[in-house]
Amino acid sequence: MKEPKVHVGILSGQKIEFTLLNTYRMNGAEVSGKQTALFDDGKILWRNHHYEELLFEPLYEATDSFELQDVTIGINFHWERKENQRFQGALKIIIENNTLTGINRVNVEDYLVSVISSEMSANASLELLKAHAVISRSWLLNKLTMDSGQWTVTMQHDSAANCQLSTVNCQLIKWYDQEDHTHFDVCADDHCQRYQGITRASTGIVKEAIHATRGQVLTYNGQICDARFSKCCGGAFEEFQYCWEDVKHPYLAKQRDSKTTAFLPDLRMETEAEKWIRSSPEAFCNTTENKILSQVLNNYDQETTDFYRWKIEYTQEELAALIFKRSGIDYGQIIDLIPVERGTSARIVKLKIIGTKKTMTIGKELEIRRTLSPSHLYSSAFVIDKTDIKDTIPGKFILTGAGWGHGVGLCQIGAAVMGEQGYTYDTILLHYYIGAAIEKRY
Repeated sequence: MKEPKVHVGILSGQKIEFTLLNTYRMNGAEVSGKQTALFDDGKILWRNHHYEELLFEPLYEATDSFELQDVTIGINFHWERKENQRFQGALKIIIENNTLTGINRVNVEDYLVSVISSEMSANASLELLKAHAVISRSWLLNKLTMDSGQWTVTMQHDSAANCQLSTVNCQLIKWYDQEDHTHFDVCADDHCQRYQGITRASTGIVKEAIHATRGQVLTYNGQICDARFSKCCGGAFEEFQYCWEDVKHPYLAKQRDSKTTAFLPDLRMETEAEKWIRSSPEAFCNTTENKILSQVLNNYDQETTDFYRWKIEYTQEELAALIFKRSGIDYGQIIDLIPVERGTSARIVKLKIIGTKKTMTIGKELEIRRTLSPSHLYSSAFVIDKTDIKDTIPGKFILTGAGWGHGVGLCQIGAAVMGEQGYTYDTILLHYYIGAAIEKRY
């Protein structure tokens, strides 16, 4: 197998401003310097001419680069912001949904150098970086080799006509994957993998980790694994089918995030989930050491604290307004939030929202996190307390939760702790991907 290239969607807009920092070729002509592309009458307007698409190719792929202006990072997260970003490889600009989309075409291994530096600190331990290089490569190549070339957003719900009355228990169950990515392989934000080109200064240790694991992927029964990962599992691994489509991957199975304590209660049971979330059980990811956290959390991620166990409070007015704003559904006043189904890490898969005007069950985990937060709730592993109840209407809701992210696959903070404790990258990988193997594909 030859090292493939990947097409990464970076940004979209009616106007894309960029600077070719070296000499590039466009339709055989050499071009460099500051450029502006505009969406105009269904075409791309560049240098007073209209095009269906633009492709700027570097003369020297290993060294040439370009800069894109106003790239949004952390989309829909509390630290969302814009910054200028630099990239190696080619720049392609296309028309997509009556707007322009900028795409970076780059070699997989060069892409990975950026992903590792973007997803976590470039000063992380070598073993952690090697582990992350393998899973990032596996996740990407799994997507590139899928027959369909894309994932889907799936939604199951009762018909709108049946959901008009509050007495009817409707269901709105969604899970999100690589939806909408029909003109490129992956996007550059947390929705896929953070990719910020050469904006984040890489270090020798990151390049060493990529080089040492070149072409290595995780496999199960000969197939490249769908190697998911999240910030903090909260002490227990979640299983794939509880977050996305109802497919069970044996290597993404439930397990305690520990090598000293194997016992894990059945966190799908409400009583066990409540005891687990309200306590602080031993786990690799149960750490507050800045030395370790700084390996995983970049400067903007460090704005998030208390993620192994966390708490958030809403007044009745705040919660009702938030749910209406985020879902577009008017539940009226919120009477109760009831977990209907939990996964193996205690993350809620289905949540019943009972309001004075409407009752509905929503899921899966990301839909719950999006509905109950202005950006994203840290996780859907939470329990609910209600206070100041008057005529069945709570005045306040308190959510006490565990973990950060979906909890499936590698737990970045747990893996960082393992690296600090002297575990090698292959041991770290096979702790989080149960029964998998590591193979070199190119």
